[in-house]
Amino acid sequence: MLHASAVAAAPPPPRTFHKSVVVDGVRIAYREAGQADAPVVLLLHGFPSSSHMFRDLIPRLAATHRVIAPDYPGFGDSDVPAVGDFPYTFAAIADRIDGFTRAVGADRYVIYMQDYGGPVGLRLALAHPERVRGLVVQNAVANVEGWNPEVVGQIGPYWQERTPATEAPVRALLSPETTRFQYAHGETRADRLSPDAWIRDQAGLDRPGNDAVQLEMLFNYRDNVAQYPFWKTWLSDHRPPMLIVWGRNDPFFTIAGVDHFRELVPTATVRLYDAGHFALETHLDEIATEMLDFLGGLPD
Repeated sequence: MLHASAVAAAPPPPRTFHKSVVVDGVRIAYREAGQADAPVVLLLHGFPSSSHMFRDLIPRLAATHRVIAPDYPGFGDSDVPAVGDFPYTFAAIADRIDGFTRAVGADRYVIYMQDYGGPVGLRLALAHPERVRGLVVQNAVANVEGWNPEVVGQIGPYWQERTPATEAPVRALLSPETTRFQYAHGETRADRLSPDAWIRDQAGLDRPGNDAVQLEMLFNYRDNVAQYPFWKTWLSDHRPPMLIVWGRNDPFFTIAGVDHFRELVPTATVRLYDAGHFALETHLDEIATEMLDFLGGLPD
């Protein structure tokens, strides 16, 4: 039987703080935990999520690292400028996150990239390769083959010509059914899925005017496809330390996305899980363990 003194001696989990900073007139909300002088892990979320997707991972890493997870403009608790007041391109988002890292004093970091975090994080890496200690990729692609062809068939016409007809199937991505689908499809541990995740995401999507923001971002995703050759060259030339943690049942991104990264960075560590697009929701323990091993092996 465990004595009360032993229970009292157990250290409490690191506290996560909720903060914000203004970058070029836009308030960026973020979560932070860990010592200010510890090595930095920058967590970049996907669509339609926010830093909330990292709520359980942050305390696992914060004992040894300073962990920072921003919400992009238009997401989470960050400002949501109107489409006419802010260019909702991935280049503009990456520029704000770049400014955010400077504002919070993060001059070197490991980048965790999920979904939208891929094009944001890779833009940061190309702009400031000297700042990147390593990359963690979780269901984010950098090649055309990494996309599910059915998804390309749905969104491709929208990228080619933006009309009410081509927008209709893309607008369906903003529905409650699709938001829940993104979490539930392909998961094998359904009892670990928290409804809080998709309920929170959907509340963000349902804010007045946010549909225009998200449709703009989804339209401008085509710019990322145009950047794929540049990202390929950078990854091949730099071969940064890389950990790939991937839900193999992702309905959007295929294993060909993993193969692409592994071809460019042969030293990458790859871990596949019987999970979907948001593998962190159900495989937190495994991913956190792999991350701590990866972070612990990085050079200073």
